[in-house]
Amino acid sequence: MGKIIAVVNQKGGVGKTTTAVNLAAYLAHFGRQVLLVDLDPQANATSGLGVDHKNLEFGIYEALIGDRLIFDVIKHTSQPSFRIAPATTALAGAGIDLVNMEDREFRLQRILAEVQDEYDYIIIDGPPSLGLLTINSLVAADEILIPVQSEYYALEGLGQLINTINLVQANLKPSLGIMGAVITMFDKRNRLSDSVMRELYQYFPNRIFRSVIPRSVRLAESPSFGRSILHYDKNSKGGKAYERLAKEVMGLEK
Repeated sequence: MGKIIAVVNQKGGVGKTTTAVNLAAYLAHFGRQVLLVDLDPQANATSGLGVDHKNLEFGIYEALIGDRLIFDVIKHTSQPSFRIAPATTALAGAGIDLVNMEDREFRLQRILAEVQDEYDYIIIDGPPSLGLLTINSLVAADEILIPVQSEYYALEGLGQLINTINLVQANLKPSLGIMGAVITMFDKRNRLSDSVMRELYQYFPNRIFRSVIPRSVRLAESPSFGRSILHYDKNSKGGKAYERLAKEVMGLEK
């Protein structure tokens, strides 16, 4: 049964989608069967892998509300062992549509259970908010990976996210674990202060991944070509960083 990892941070612009897409691509590159679930209404993971979300007839939204089976929704990518459950513009209304549904927090968990045996990893790219879609991604996940931008203000709001995770653990998913934090958009010219690192270690005493993701033009460019960094410029600093991160994640396999 595959491990489900939710990549979450309600603060936008922290490299969340970049991390979800490129971690998934490298895990597939190393021979794992991978499904990326785009649960972000902005559909950046979908378009970043070359899928035209505006012209899709249906996506993860239709599976969530029960109009389609998850099997109908999943699309191939350019990598044989890497598939995506894409987002469409309809996902923007999901938060409202889910409110009155039975077991609204468990919709994603249920549909992913149908395909979990087919994958080694299911990576969920959650939305940059703390609404029902994020709750669904947390409840569906085995573990959470939190991208944290390497600047002081990135710690603002982290407490709010941890509180939400604690509430989900207490009320909906006691087994939910925090895999750790990955530092993103790191600029070595701006040394991350010791105080920020100390604070990060208080939030994540178990793991801050050694692989640090640099601020990178190549990483920023690759989605506009519909490619992960693996297929755009794997020898770039960003490519090497996500390769290392995938190896670290695989090193946690039991």
